[in-house]
Amino acid sequence: MPAKAETSKLRAGLVQMRSGRDVARNLADASLLIREAAAGGASYVQTPEVTTLMELDRARLFVETRPEDGNPAIAHFRALARELGIWLHIGSMGVLVKPDKIANRALLIDPHGRIAARYDKIHMFDVQLPGGESYRESRNFEPGGTAVVAETPWGGLGLSICYDLRFPHLYRALAKGGARIIAIPSAFTIPTGEAHWHTLLRARAIETQCFVLAAAQGGKHENGRGTYGHSLVIAPWGEIVAEAGTDPCVLMADLDLSAVDEARKRVPSLEHDRPFELRHVPLLREGEPSS
Repeated sequence: MPAKAETSKLRAGLVQMRSGRDVARNLADASLLIREAAAGGASYVQTPEVTTLMELDRARLFVETRPEDGNPAIAHFRALARELGIWLHIGSMGVLVKPDKIANRALLIDPHGRIAARYDKIHMFDVQLPGGESYRESRNFEPGGTAVVAETPWGGLGLSICYDLRFPHLYRALAKGGARIIAIPSAFTIPTGEAHWHTLLRARAIETQCFVLAAAQGGKHENGRGTYGHSLVIAPWGEIVAEAGTDPCVLMADLDLSAVDEARKRVPSLEHDRPFELRHVPLLREGEPSS
């Protein structure tokens, strides 16, 4: 059973980045923004997808990626969370899990510097976009197979990453599994962001009746890739609470988790699932009687 939330009030800080090809520089950039969020009173701070490295070259990606055990970037973030006394959610970073595969892994670190939860991105972004952009995430990354809800002082936190956003059944499972907040750290492309980012995030909040927190990558990256930015905080009724632009920044928001209970009382859709069968009805040919 999910643990009872200790408090209903949360000041969250979302770190929007423009990660490049240098891990040390990305760590420094992320740390400055995390410190800014903590100085502003955030007790939960989220960074975007691929916080530590934005790299398209396969050979360089594998040279720069380490296993979790003994990983200096993870040690750095654990020490930072402990120093600042915050819940630090690294939206994702690459972790070597096989000689030829990396996990796109989220890490939730508690105020004592302990890793409270891990989540490996389930859905791989293998697409050919109009305009020539092509991504084959599955070439380098090993998909996860487990949905995760982590208990926090504010209730269940459902973990997901970027392309997961397009698979609503995952989010319903997280909500039914006790999530009251859903994290969707991302590095959306500009074309898909302009078309779908706001709509999909608002839909996930409305469907799950959760707060949605989505820290994003934004701008033109060192490797030539462009990302959409617009980190967002969305309330359970679907309204946008806070939004960033495209530049690196900290987006702050004060959340009252009682809004989750209010939304679920107004429309208790999470309680109304019913079993059903899917039936395919063929096209009637001319002269055939209807059933």
